[in-house]
Amino acid sequence: MSSATNFFKVILMVVVSATMAAAAAPTLTLSPNTDPPSPAVGTPVVFQVSATNFPASTAVDIYFDTVDVALAVTSATGGFSKINVQVPATAVPGAHTVTGVARGTTGTAAQASFTVQTNWSQFRYSALHRGRNPYENVLTTTNVGSIDLDWSYTTTGALTSSPAVSGGVVYVGSADDYLYAINATTGVLVWKFKTGNSIVDSSPAVVGSTVYIGSTDDNVYAINTSTGAQVWKFATGSAINSSPAVIGGVVYIGSTDNNVYAINSTTGAQIWKFATTGAVTSSPAVANGIVYVGSYDDNVYAINATTGAQVWKFATAGKVSSSPAVSEEVVYVGSQDENLYALNARTGVEVWKYAGAGAFESPAVFNGTVYVGSDDGVVTWINAYSGDYITKATFTSAVVITPTSVANNVVYFGNANGTVFGFYVVVTAIEGWRAATGGAVTGAPAIANGVVYVASQDSSLYAYDLSGSGQVKSPPPRPDPSTLQPNLQLKPTQSQ
Repeated sequence: MSSATNFFKVILMVVVSATMAAAAAPTLTLSPNTDPPSPAVGTPVVFQVSATNFPASTAVDIYFDTVDVALAVTSATGGFSKINVQVPATAVPGAHTVTGVARGTTGTAAQASFTVQTNWSQFRYSALHRGRNPYENVLTTTNVGSIDLDWSYTTTGALTSSPAVSGGVVYVGSADDYLYAINATTGVLVWKFKTGNSIVDSSPAVVGSTVYIGSTDDNVYAINTSTGAQVWKFATGSAINSSPAVIGGVVYIGSTDNNVYAINSTTGAQIWKFATTGAVTSSPAVANGIVYVGSYDDNVYAINATTGAQVWKFATAGKVSSSPAVSEEVVYVGSQDENLYALNARTGVEVWKYAGAGAFESPAVFNGTVYVGSDDGVVTWINAYSGDYITKATFTSAVVITPTSVANNVVYFGNANGTVFGFYVVVTAIEGWRAATGGAVTGAPAIANGVVYVASQDSSLYAYDLSGSGQVKSPPPRPDPSTLQPNLQLKPTQSQ
């Protein structure tokens, strides 16, 4: 055999050996690999961990950062699948590390990255329109007073709606006809998309790789979140001031042509439309297969989300531009007749109404309390079950015209003289923070990943956070697997 042949055999053996060694390295797979932390109250957030190429029939400790959270046992082929792991409630936004370490071995470990995000992905947070972020764990009643301006981004038109935050990007519409995608951390423009007219009051909704928005050019747009390219557009008969609610593969939105539309979120094809007798600037809320929306014909409507058939309607004595919020089988909605209504979500029967001195905006609902602003300069706390007054915050210098937002026991709202306020949620309304913009704030603030995003009619989007206070908490660095200490009290979890 020639020396050349032997040389190539040696090279081949080295390549094969290296390939086998690489293939034999343990791996971890996380599904999903991005989620919010577990809420302080409610169902924990869980993801699943699977593994390959560990030693056969061996116990493997699974760590979230440095805490041993689960114990798996590998199969005869050295793997396990779908071990449930709870995201800790204290896990702050950012990249965390999940580590698997085989017991009784030296250096047999694998790591994967898990990103914690507390996104605010559509108007009023979700299709329920409760106006609260249940996962926010950075800003609290004790540190919110230390937030300050981190960055601002200026467009060339007034911003009158609410921003949406998803996947590290803030989306906001402007009266300069553009939808903007802005890096949520740096405030740098990612892309902008031009519609045929101004975007007024319609707030974006982000689901998966698509952002949806309405324009006063009469169209609803679907835009790719990565590229800013149009996916589809859908024409209504008049300007759109309503914000889309997106759930179950359907976009629900109102138009000033007096209709409510259900649109396939993938194709842009109409599923149904429902006619009222007045303009629909109210943004639909969706819960339990029913769409709830107000109209300028003074009614609140409940519509079957699948068929578009009317379930019930409830008559107020004024236009209903407020967007309903749905919680615990009750629909909360304000009317320009200066009442806030609580309606049975199934029947439309009035549960209670609360009379104010001004027209009510879109309410937020959290922990048995309704928080609502009105155009007489008052934000009122109301018992969600009885309709009884709890307390209020009064500002005589300006009219409060923004929907309220709630996150981690802090209430946020803006007013007509351009000042954004934050309040502790306590029996008496104690001001915790305020900041002035250069124009009226008419859209609800979005609170996501420890940042308050506020759109102003001075044409700018503002981001307020703790970056300058020294109180920001970051995820711990990736740990060395050899330093992790197993919890010997853990019982094995079975693969699914």
